[in-house]
Amino acid sequence: MIKSKIKLALLASTLSVAFLSGCSDDDDKIAPIIEPEPLVVTYDVTVTNLTYSQPFSPLSVVLHNDGALWSIGEPASVALEKLAESGANADLFALSNVTVSAAGNGILMPGASETVSISIEDTTESLLSLATMLVNTNDGFTGLNSISLSDLMVGDSWSAMTGVYDAGTEANSEMAGTIPGPADGGAGYESARDDSDIVSMHRGVVSMDDGLMSSVLTQAHKFDQPTAKITITRTE
Repeated sequence: MIKSKIKLALLASTLSVAFLSGCSDDDDKIAPIIEPEPLVVTYDVTVTNLTYSQPFSPLSVVLHNDGALWSIGEPASVALEKLAESGANADLFALSNVTVSAAGNGILMPGASETVSISIEDTTESLLSLATMLVNTNDGFTGLNSISLSDLMVGDSWSAMTGVYDAGTEANSEMAGTIPGPADGGAGYESARDDSDIVSMHRGVVSMDDGLMSSVLTQAHKFDQPTAKITITRTE
C-alpha cells in the first residue's frame, strides 16, 4: 500500500512538471484586438431638370454636420453667391462645416436626370444639401437645404420637388453680358452686390418677349415651380 501511494505521488509530480514545461511565454500574450470595418453610408442623389430651357450647372452635393447653405431673408454667403452667379462650387465644398462633397459630371440639360453618389463613414447623422444654378438667369438656383437622413434605412428613398431661389446678390437685369448660360455667354461671379442682398424665392424671368427689350432671354427661358425633382436613396 505504501509503495502504491509513493508511485501515485511520483506520477502526479511528473505530470505537473510536464504540464508546466509545456507552457511558454506565448500563453501569457493577449490576443490582438481586431477593429471592425468602418460602416460606410452611401446615398444616391438623383436630380431631374424639369424646366423647358434652363440648364443646371454641375450638381453640388454636400454632407455637413450643422448649419444651412442658405436662409430665406438672410444674405447669401460668398460661396453661395459664386454658385448662384456662375455655377462655381469650389468655395461651397470648402465650407468649414462640410464633411464630404460630390459633384455632377457637367451641365444637366432640361428634361435630363443625373445621379450623384456620396458616402461617409460611421454616421447617419449628417445633413445633406444640394445646390445648382439655373444658368440662364442672373443668380437663380435650386436645391435642398440641410435635409436630415437619419431615419433613412438601406433601400429607403426620399423625394422632393424644389423651386427656384434668388441669391439676391445680382440684379435680375437679364442684360447682355450678365448671364453665364448659353442664352448670353456673359460674366459669372461679380463680387459687388447690386440687389436686395437677401435670399428669397425667385420671381421668375421677364424676357424680351414680355416687353423687357434689354433682356437677352426669351419666353423659352421662363420656368414654373417646381423646377427640379430630387430623390435620395440610401444604398448602403
